[in-house]
Amino acid sequence: MSPTPAVRAHDEPQNAFKETAAQFVAAATTELHGIRSRTEPEDLAAELDRLNSAVRASAGSISPYAQPADFLQSLLQQQDTSNEAVAVASRTHVPAGEPMSLAEAARRMASGELSAVQLTEQALARATQCQPTLNAFIEIWADKAMAQAHAADAERARGELGGPLHGIPLAHKDCFEIQGHAATIGSRARPAVPATTDAHAIQRLNQAGAITLGVLNLNEMVAGPTGQNPAFGDCCNALDPSRISGGSSSGSGAAVASGAVFGSLGSDTGGSIRLPASVHGLYGLKPTYGRISRAGCFPRAFSLDCPGPLARTAEDCAIVLEAVAGWDAKDPSTLPAPVPAYSALLDSAAEKSRIAVIGLSEADACHPEIAAVFTDFVQRAERSFGSVREVSFPQLAACYAMGDIISKVEAATLHGQWMRTSPDAYSQAVYSRTEPGLHVSAVRYLESLLVRARVLEEFLAGPMADHDILLCPTVPIPVPLRSEADMEKKGIVFGVVPQITRLTRPFSYLGVPVLSIPIGLDRNGMPVGAQVIGRPLSEARLLAFAHQMSRA
Repeated sequence: MSPTPAVRAHDEPQNAFKETAAQFVAAATTELHGIRSRTEPEDLAAELDRLNSAVRASAGSISPYAQPADFLQSLLQQQDTSNEAVAVASRTHVPAGEPMSLAEAARRMASGELSAVQLTEQALARATQCQPTLNAFIEIWADKAMAQAHAADAERARGELGGPLHGIPLAHKDCFEIQGHAATIGSRARPAVPATTDAHAIQRLNQAGAITLGVLNLNEMVAGPTGQNPAFGDCCNALDPSRISGGSSSGSGAAVASGAVFGSLGSDTGGSIRLPASVHGLYGLKPTYGRISRAGCFPRAFSLDCPGPLARTAEDCAIVLEAVAGWDAKDPSTLPAPVPAYSALLDSAAEKSRIAVIGLSEADACHPEIAAVFTDFVQRAERSFGSVREVSFPQLAACYAMGDIISKVEAATLHGQWMRTSPDAYSQAVYSRTEPGLHVSAVRYLESLLVRARVLEEFLAGPMADHDILLCPTVPIPVPLRSEADMEKKGIVFGVVPQITRLTRPFSYLGVPVLSIPIGLDRNGMPVGAQVIGRPLSEARLLAFAHQMSRA
């Protein structure tokens, strides 16, 4: 059936504009930026049209006095007060038969049952055993780790302890600077330069006595939700290697889930900690923006990035967070707020918390399998915490779009130098995801930054007004096969990324803390995760909620 003249009259100008836009961006990549385009012009133009339209429709009126720095002030002014709860020591132990948690390993070392050398030998054996199948590590540092373990045991014998992390084997995403090591960032495009010092978070872990087993695989340039990496090989899911491991902190998820390490630091720009945690049945915390220093952590987007822990339990996440959180003079975005004793607050900080579920529109709705598991989890939460209401958050899609624009523009600003000199060293997926940032209007980018504080305040005065915790699924679809989510296939990347990240990226834009926790299994026996979302600096409450739900 042919279109009516009215429809043709409406469509023809739009089609003409899209054709013109495609021609412009194809030429402008080279003419304006000196970079060779590797993305289909029509795909690039369509992505730009999507981003531009979404943000232009969402920004609304902007105060002439608004500044991007207002966002950090809002985070501090609107912070949760659960950090002030009375500290009651946690006494939870991992049941027999389950993998040993970080906290349990620390307790056994304290009692003399285990040594750091024994734990490290076991961790190295497991990492080496799993590496051919999972490819979780980029490098395993056996000699260095064993030397650290012997030193940790000697320090313990002298009574020189750095806390519960003393002698605990960890490994971290290869985007953190470690002295003497040239972080790969999972890429061949960036020149490999050995670091002269450790990232701030790594320094804090070293001071706490943690052992570094090696560095972990990731999506190239910390950009991707699947664990796919053409440069260093894909990182596979520890529970089913045929399925995605999540990303971009893919190695962190696989290494912890496989039992190679007790915990890991990842980084999260739009879900990169929460996604691998969800698909591996782990706990993964994207803290409040500015809660952990980004100094020495390679960025995807400096306005959004948050380092954070992945671990097997909420208690383990609390222990790692307590070691690395806090203000840092080398990172001006860190928040000058005290760091609570998170692990000591696990039994108290969630008391009387008011819980709500974010109602999802048809466009954002989850796969029926995920929805069923999530509904069962909400019912369990209701039995523990009382009535759970549903709240509306109509700005979810707008927050996704504004976070996406910030991420793409800031990434393009950074990567332009290497896209110019080494374009073919990038995977197609990362190149295509970054290229739109070269062409996003400066107005759209600044709108996204300037309204951020206002949107945060509207979120806190809206869906969070009468609640302390909001719940939402992490990954809205069953864990995909790697073949289904192959982002190197022509034209697929702009579909795969939002399909997986559409419920995580909005909260990165808001900057609020979000903890992904395991809540059940899909029909393939793969984990399903839920996001536990709070007010700024409410990490103590979120961890305590997760801790209590793990025992419910």
